Amino acid sequence: MTRFLLRRLLLAVPTLLGVSAVVFATVALVPGDPVTAFLGPGAPAEARQALAERIGLDRPLPVRYLDWLGHVLTGDLGTSISTQRPVSALLLPAVGQTLVLTAAAFALVLLGGVLLGTLGALRPHGWTKRLSGAAATLAVSAPQYSVALLLTAVFAVHWRLLPAGGTHDAFGPGGTGDLLRHLVLPATAAALVPLGLTAKVHRAALSTVLASDLADGLRARGLGRAAVLRHCAHNASPALLTIGGLQLAYLLEGVVFVETLYAWPGLGRLLYDALTARDLPLVQGGVLLVATAFVGVNLLVDAAHAAIDPRVRS
Repeated sequence: MTRFLLRRLLLAVPTLLGVSAVVFATVALVPGDPVTAFLGPGAPAEARQALAERIGLDRPLPVRYLDWLGHVLTGDLGTSISTQRPVSALLLPAVGQTLVLTAAAFALVLLGGVLLGTLGALRPHGWTKRLSGAAATLAVSAPQYSVALLLTAVFAVHWRLLPAGGTHDAFGPGGTGDLLRHLVLPATAAALVPLGLTAKVHRAALSTVLASDLADGLRARGLGRAAVLRHCAHNASPALLTIGGLQLAYLLEGVVFVETLYAWPGLGRLLYDALTARDLPLVQGGVLLVATAFVGVNLLVDAAHAAIDPRVRS
């Protein structure tokens, strides 16, 4: 197991280096001029030149990348052009808010996905499978932006049961209860597509195991239905781990439209605002952080998969 993890860690290093190069080049080559975005189109040439020199835009792209990478390896992600604050100081609060939203949405994904998938696998020819399959398909195919607007219109505007945005009421009591009320709508909107995909994958994997010789052998030994389901669910768990890890990484990236629509101050909304303002250091630091989180989640999924199934370690 230790050798397996070391191999994965060694593979992650060149992956992150490649990602950092792609991220830097892609963001740097995006059309638009950050100097113009910051100073305005009517700024004097001297001011434009001074700002370009200060943020390094007058140097060749490879030199800028190596300089940026050297600072990143020391933990310095640079300074935001638009706010003149350290990029890390802007990213950390946004990451914390995204983690809160991700945790709530991922809990809904696991609960709903496993429940719908299990119901569909246990009743492969009944109305339960059709109902769970229809719910999973609807979750995957429904336009998330439209569903989010519908949820807001019904629960926030019409019935006034839940807040329409933010993390706390401006004049409310605050605390955990207030935060949970604000989490319901954005977490539900963010969880729709991952929930549907998780349900479909888990239903397919569990159905295959329930129809296998393993399940027949367990029934022949006299095990009850709950015990058979428990053993079969364990054998179907690698597929659930894989799809769950991918959906967790998807949520960690920051669902931009959810955070924007519900005024949730997370990483996705911060990157959207930074890209609009052509704040290159903030965009590069944020996207690199997202890519690192994606690689880290996949590493954890591989480790969990290897712990469950020893054949993966070879």
